[in-house]
Amino acid sequence: MSHTTRTGEIHVPILARVEGEGALDIRIAAGRIEALKLRIFEPPRLFEKLLEGRSTQDVIDSVARICGICPVAYQMSAVAAIESILGVTPSPWVEAMRRVMYCGEWLQSHSLHIHLLAAPDFLGYDSAPAMAKDHPDEVRRGLRLQGLGNEIIRTFGGRSVHPVGLCPGGFFHAPDAATMQRLREQLAKGLEEARELIAWTAGLPIPEDDQDFVSVSLRHPRDYPITAGRIVSDQGLDIDPADFEQRFREFQVPHSTALHAQLDGHPYLVGPLARLNNNLDRLPADLRQLLDDCGVAFPSRNMFHSIVARAVEIHVALAEALRLTEDYEPAAEPRVEVPTRAGVGFGCTEAPRGILWHRYALDDEARVVEAQIVPPTSQNQARMEEDLVTSLTRFGLERDDDALRLHGEMVIRNYDPCISCATHFLDFHVVRK
Repeated sequence: MSHTTRTGEIHVPILARVEGEGALDIRIAAGRIEALKLRIFEPPRLFEKLLEGRSTQDVIDSVARICGICPVAYQMSAVAAIESILGVTPSPWVEAMRRVMYCGEWLQSHSLHIHLLAAPDFLGYDSAPAMAKDHPDEVRRGLRLQGLGNEIIRTFGGRSVHPVGLCPGGFFHAPDAATMQRLREQLAKGLEEARELIAWTAGLPIPEDDQDFVSVSLRHPRDYPITAGRIVSDQGLDIDPADFEQRFREFQVPHSTALHAQLDGHPYLVGPLARLNNNLDRLPADLRQLLDDCGVAFPSRNMFHSIVARAVEIHVALAEALRLTEDYEPAAEPRVEVPTRAGVGFGCTEAPRGILWHRYALDDEARVVEAQIVPPTSQNQARMEEDLVTSLTRFGLERDDDALRLHGEMVIRNYDPCISCATHFLDFHVVRK
């Protein structure tokens, strides 16, 4: 069947090796993709509505339940928004240790995705266990780095999944010096493995697939962005997180229970590749040199270079955690008292999968009147569909259905979508007679 005459439909009923449940439908007519839908059909989780009437501490503990992979990101965006309303400025110790805790989440999330979800695609395996038979050392490395990330989160949050250590004004508990020294010894070992990981990902047989897209991320005046910054793009956007709604628009499409998002009417990319594209000059000089030596040029227009960007950010996370805990001493008071106050506040941080924006309105008792959460996976949905059309067409629509299905899944997995995070909104209308 020729490329120009093929007609038919391809359905991928369940996407494998992604967090959550989704599907992909493609209709091809006269050799071109006529329609493509990334269907997200998980039931809406209605988290924003569930937060109404809750106290600020309830918010921080509840939003951690949105995701088992990136609970810290939800807590950090929430606490930033809440503290902006309450007029609280965290101490330098709190700001530094929150960044360390966030590094733990980047480390565990990126390690999981690289070794267990994405790498099997590039090496021709259908699963991580199958890959482990030929690459046991690499899979073990991934599990070690993921475990180290979990240990960082547990140190500050009491547990690695849905941590409970964070509060408005700081932390409930400051880790002791001996605990932190043991953690630093593991971090130093992990940093050596991160250098090897960058070279390994750069050496994978990554497809050539340059595309045009807009990279959106935070940008900090000094550091690689994690917990704070302005929202920027590689097309000149530069706004305060409070102005997010002036340029970004969320909307619902019939085939998804998660909202789509556009920047000035167009799809855009968030996540590790967008962050690295926009913040290459925020990398330490030695890491920049290591990346140059690997032969992968950034900024990159190839979405598949996301796996290299994740490896670079694992190095960033480990180096930052070591830097910020050097000469560590536990704070005598790991939190400050917070007032009760009404107002509206915004928080935006860099979750492993991209910017995570929160908005809260509180009443006079600091209870939630209104909440809005825009997760990175919903922001990337329109870009994923755009990418799938381009990438599958370039791959060759004349190929058989199994080949197209596998390539489509590879494109989607490359974004590391967290579908369960994205499905917490329902545009509900009722007509009563």
